[in-house]
Amino acid sequence: PAVRADGNLAREAIPTVVFLGDSLTAGLGLGEEEAFPALVGRALAERGLPIRVVNAGVSGDTTAGGLARLDWLLSQRPAVLLVALGANDGLRGQPLESIESTLAEIVRRAREAGARVVLAGMKMPPNYGPEYTRDFEQLYARLARENELPFLPFLLEGVATVPELNQADGIHPTAAGQRRIAELVTRELEPLVRGLLAEPLRR
Repeated sequence: PAVRADGNLAREAIPTVVFLGDSLTAGLGLGEEEAFPALVGRALAERGLPIRVVNAGVSGDTTAGGLARLDWLLSQRPAVLLVALGANDGLRGQPLESIESTLAEIVRRAREAGARVVLAGMKMPPNYGPEYTRDFEQLYARLARENELPFLPFLLEGVATVPELNQADGIHPTAAGQRRIAELVTRELEPLVRGLLAEPLRR
């Protein structure tokens, strides 16, 4: 990447990472600086891996909503798109085929635009029935496998169902819960961003 005379990366050489998600990404009930995208940006910067963070989390959003917003987000030419959608579709009992096909379309369009895609999996509460919860979880693993995507099997790993890491609604993480998510996401993104910053400037 382009390096300025002072040894720092030129602004245009810093990769843009778009976090496409719902209230979990937006950090509902918290300040945006406490949501995991901002925390990931800070953690990577501390490791000498600066990124431009775009928190594209919208509370209540579905996979269809994410797809509808995608062209505008891709116009910002992200190097990486982290997709963390589908929880609201599942909570509404949407057909799994439509969730999977919409996520696949997001992946396809993002890749066509030159972005690397990272997929974050979701899980449903057990009261949705064993078959739906199992098949919902598996659609993410299948998408990641078929598209050879970097994959976080469950965005809320170690956070879901832990009372002290969730707000009073039992669904949305506290600041401490968001920090836990940020650790998982940083671990997944670090090698990807390291590789991007090692490449010659392509954009």
